[in-house]
Amino acid sequence: MEAMFKVLTLLPWLDWVAVVVFFTSWTGYAYFSRHGAGQHRSVLAATNAVRRQWMLQTTYREVRVIDGVVLQNLSTSPSFFASTTILIIGGLLAVLGTDKATELVRELPFAARTSTLIFDMKLILLVGIFVYAFFRFTWSMRQYTFGALLVAAAPEAERFITEGLSREAFADKAGRVVGLAAETFNDGLRGYYFAFAAIGWFFSPVIYMLATLGVVTILYQREFRSEVLAVLTS
Repeated sequence: MEAMFKVLTLLPWLDWVAVVVFFTSWTGYAYFSRHGAGQHRSVLAATNAVRRQWMLQTTYREVRVIDGVVLQNLSTSPSFFASTTILIIGGLLAVLGTDKATELVRELPFAARTSTLIFDMKLILLVGIFVYAFFRFTWSMRQYTFGALLVAAAPEAERFITEGLSREAFADKAGRVVGLAAETFNDGLRGYYFAFAAIGWFFSPVIYMLATLGVVTILYQREFRSEVLAVLTS
């Protein structure tokens, strides 16, 4: 109990409020976008319908080279972000515990003057965010690989007719796997957005909270109110 009290006293109460707002907003929005959107269709849901249609069209093609090429191209995005995330994590770990980085931040206009310990806590938060993003990106890569395996193992187009195989069942399964890969990649990208919000903590907890709410607003506008969503659902 005493140890927990000491941990709580490391930061002012406003900083703890900002941290709670940050994680509540992140997890709350992630849950809303995946489960609680209700009648509000998201960009991801709209593109998942396109992915299922794509997999359905795959069953009519004798040669599926184009499908493999598209899957390979889709997997390059999480691969790129995974590699970039490793570099970011390495850079953050390099400045962890160094006084020069703390002094540099103190010289920034409007930046909060804090001890090296508190500065390192903020860096650890960023490291944690990018570690999470790295795992999501690499899992997305593997899921795209699973989708490619399903396409490669799909029966020939004529067998769906001669053997009475279900095109719909294949489209549901393969479309769902590719959709999960896109959803996981989206989680990693969302981590990047919230990492920008976490940078606001280096200035003040108020800016931290405002940046968090700003990121949630931007994400909501892009996923549920964007022009591309209107085009996809038209």
